[in-house]
Amino acid sequence: MRVQKLTFAVLAVAASLSLTACQNDDGGSGQNGSSSASSASSAKGGDAGSGGSDQGGSGQSGGKGSSGKGSGGQGSTGKGSGEKGTTAGGGSGGDSTFAKCRAGDLAITAKDNTIDGDPGGTVAVTLKNRGDHSCAISGYAGVDLKTTAGSLSAKRTGEQTPHVVLKSGQSTAFGINYPINKTGGSGVRITGLLVTPPSETTTVTLRWPGGATLPVTDETTSAVKVGPVGNIGQGS
Repeated sequence: MRVQKLTFAVLAVAASLSLTACQNDDGGSGQNGSSSASSASSAKGGDAGSGGSDQGGSGQSGGKGSSGKGSGGQGSTGKGSGEKGTTAGGGSGGDSTFAKCRAGDLAITAKDNTIDGDPGGTVAVTLKNRGDHSCAISGYAGVDLKTTAGSLSAKRTGEQTPHVVLKSGQSTAFGINYPINKTGGSGVRITGLLVTPPSETTTVTLRWPGGATLPVTDETTSAVKVGPVGNIGQGS
């Protein structure tokens, strides 16, 4: 009986040791499995991290692409500058405006300008800009002859009036045409010349440089004619 009890005790201890060994094996397997799972998770995390870097890299590449678009925007700005240059080039062809010539700015003189063979006489009246700035003049001057029979106003020829710009020191002129007294009679004596520049009210009195007399006629209209400033208009 004692031998059998010992035998059962040995078997019990062996079984206990065997069971403990199995439990230890199972616990080791569990830890290894956890480590494997952790490694797998780490691997997946690493893969996910790599993917994130790629995406980040892609995002950076996209950013570079945006910079490229920005450079295109600069190109558009350059085009805009060209348009401004064209506009600036277009603005350089504008007309200048000058103040009109006033009587006080003009030195007015008259001289005989009759050419041999002309049927009538011509007096040229010169207007010189004595001011310190350019001025514009256009139209007909008022012209009156002072005679022994009274004042005689010259009639306009009706020619087109040029627009004249006079720089300081420059001159222009117009012509006065009148009939020459060939009748042999005393005629009407001319004693002076009155000139009023275009668009002015100030009259300048000049010595008459032409023929001394005008023929006496029964005509009701004046035979004396004045041309536009800028055109002497010799002859009649």
